[in-house]
Amino acid sequence: MNNQSQENTIDVELSDDIAEGTYANLAMIAHSNSEFILDFIRLMPGVPKAKVKARIILTPEHAKRLLSALKENIGRYEESFGSIDQPDDNFRFPSGFGGPVGMA
Repeated sequence: MNNQSQENTIDVELSDDIAEGTYANLAMIAHSNSEFILDFIRLMPGVPKAKVKARIILTPEHAKRLLSALKENIGRYEESFGSIDQPDDNFRFPSGFGGPVGMA
């Protein structure tokens, strides 16, 4: 049993710069017959151009595993902290995002 446990572990290295994370407040998803492409984007108030901060490319099988893992983790989160408000179906940019820049 102990040998089987060791065979099922993965040693993952997390560098300091990756450990800091990258903030994104928008995700766009595209797919082909062989891959899913997830672009994580950061929108900033008053800046008309958003930047893709990370692009992750997954096989369809891994995309489905990610969906399952997200569902499971959202369930755990809601058990601990309460329900996450579900936004309506019509996406709207937050106030001040992508609009004219204020003048001082």
